[in-house]
Amino acid sequence: MTTDLANTVVADTRHWLEQAVIGLNLCPFAKATYTKELVHYAVAGALTEDDALQAVHDELVALAERPMDERETTLLMFPAMFDDFLYFNDFAGAAEDILADLGLEGELQIASFHPRYQFLDTEPDDISNATNWAPYPTLHLLREASIDRAVESYPDVDAIPEHNIERLEAMGRAGWEQLGIQTRVSGEEWVRRCPAGGRKPQPGDGGERDEAGDGDGGE
Repeated sequence: MTTDLANTVVADTRHWLEQAVIGLNLCPFAKATYTKELVHYAVAGALTEDDALQAVHDELVALAERPMDERETTLLMFPAMFDDFLYFNDFAGAAEDILADLGLEGELQIASFHPRYQFLDTEPDDISNATNWAPYPTLHLLREASIDRAVESYPDVDAIPEHNIERLEAMGRAGWEQLGIQTRVSGEEWVRRCPAGGRKPQPGDGGERDEAGDGDGGE
């Protein structure tokens, strides 16, 4: 795959982190990890579900093996697959199975984000869903230790979802669109320009980035 496409996917994801996740304080714990450049960005060139699951496996293993002060969390993006949210939701369940098979339950967790993420009992365009909207289908691989540390330091973790919904409803869809979050690489473009999928990892730009499932993490 070409470096420029992967770099664009990472840039779109970083903009989403800066403007929405951190900018709107949707996750009060994200800023410290981001500013310390402990977020690892992995762009999966997978075109099949088997390859996508292999990318999940490889990134889970890589995260578990790295010291926390080198890599605290991983964002694994799938620009060429999972346009359908329900399909991606099922895939996220399969990713959880891999986590269990690796014996990493209790050490790592997986959260999912998608351009059309939809919570149960909501309409597709409900702004409350925006807490989990991202430019690309994305799996967030995170450490239980990070969660434990955040819970200890934050006064009312259980209130975060309610506060997020209130904040999003106050700004509305128009306010969300003003954040300038974009998906500049379509699945069709990815397949057209990267028919073989995968490439050798190249150095990232601000934080870590590599192509999942091909290489050792780009470092």
